Amino acid sequence: MLRAGAGIVPAAALTGLVTPAAQAAQTATTATTAAATMTLTGTAPSQLAALDTVMKTYIQERGIPGAQLAAVKNGKLVMARGYRYTADTTVPAVQPTSLFRIASLSKNITAAAILRLAQDGKLSLGAKVTDVLGLPTSGDSRLAQVTMWRLMQHTGGWDRDISPDWLWADPTVAAALDKPLPVTNKDIINYVSTRRLDFAPGSRMAYSNYGYMLLGRVIEKVSGQSYESYVKQKLLAPARITRMRLGHTLRSQAAPGEMPYFSDFTTKTVLNDSGAVVPWPYGGFNMTNHDANGGWLASAVDLVKWAGVFDAAGTVLNATSISRAFAKPEIGVSPDGSWYGCGWYVRQVTGHLNTWHNGSMPGTYTYLARLQNGFTYAAVFNHREESGTLDYDVLSSRMNTAWNSVKTWPTTDLFPKYL
Repeated sequence: MLRAGAGIVPAAALTGLVTPAAQAAQTATTATTAAATMTLTGTAPSQLAALDTVMKTYIQERGIPGAQLAAVKNGKLVMARGYRYTADTTVPAVQPTSLFRIASLSKNITAAAILRLAQDGKLSLGAKVTDVLGLPTSGDSRLAQVTMWRLMQHTGGWDRDISPDWLWADPTVAAALDKPLPVTNKDIINYVSTRRLDFAPGSRMAYSNYGYMLLGRVIEKVSGQSYESYVKQKLLAPARITRMRLGHTLRSQAAPGEMPYFSDFTTKTVLNDSGAVVPWPYGGFNMTNHDANGGWLASAVDLVKWAGVFDAAGTVLNATSISRAFAKPEIGVSPDGSWYGCGWYVRQVTGHLNTWHNGSMPGTYTYLARLQNGFTYAAVFNHREESGTLDYDVLSSRMNTAWNSVKTWPTTDLFPKYL
């Protein structure tokens, strides 16, 4: 099911990032994991022991310090669990309400905001990004063919396997503009708009963080509000989600209840020109620039509550907007029968559209799936597998086996307790 690496930094980008300090940290992590103990919080009914076991096994295998799992059955929150697995006493217990960076799970939030603007008659999904944002086409006239649809469905013309992923190329952008770090979204747009696209818009799909960052600027331009305030007002508040917010880069800027993040790598900071070597989750990238493509904080409970917005027409999205979120793109479906809609991967199963997405940043891995038979789950982690094979399919396949094995489901709704 999972499109491995949808939101990650390409593996090639890891080359050269392992410093002697990072190697020592990896050794220390291995030693710490050997002495780690499991601390559990929240609610995991006995009927769902198989789901609980998948999470425990997954984080023990990988030495992940913190994780959450939340599960919904037919609109009711039936499981909300926090997992702490470490010998490091400075790492707090993970509560079901603790906040994590959700990385590219932010994309279906941004797409929903665009769909809501269209729903309210403020934006056409066929509108050209050059017209809305006043972008120049001197770098490539084909930029004028990039519409809201194409941005949401990753068919805009940017391919991070050809050009860099511009949300992860701060030093390159700064050098090209002859300006000091940090760079801003405006700087990135100014630079990328002068370059040729990697392919003709609408001709194929290539996952693009840059395209979603542009959508954030569209939301601000059309709504007259900041990206964060529009999403909170029009999407999250009507869904009774109050904890979610945009994250910040430094550990000293963490939100109340936000978990710390762990990586096997260090790198040079992108927050200034000092050349200081920092933990990759804390200065190796600029969270402020990732707002619309990967900047949100949430708990797993918040994520499954948010996913329920797409289950039926309501106060956030109407039926037309929901159908648009899962519509097949102009390029059709992939060979495996799936496609990328608007911030979701989609596959038709008998009587249902299964939709899912993963998110990945240094120090973060997340997964959210809406599946048949009324089952939705979110799993979030404060460490990701960064060395060797990025084998994220392990999680989704194990979870599929586990939930299919459940014989009876709890009937108590835990949302009132954990929202």
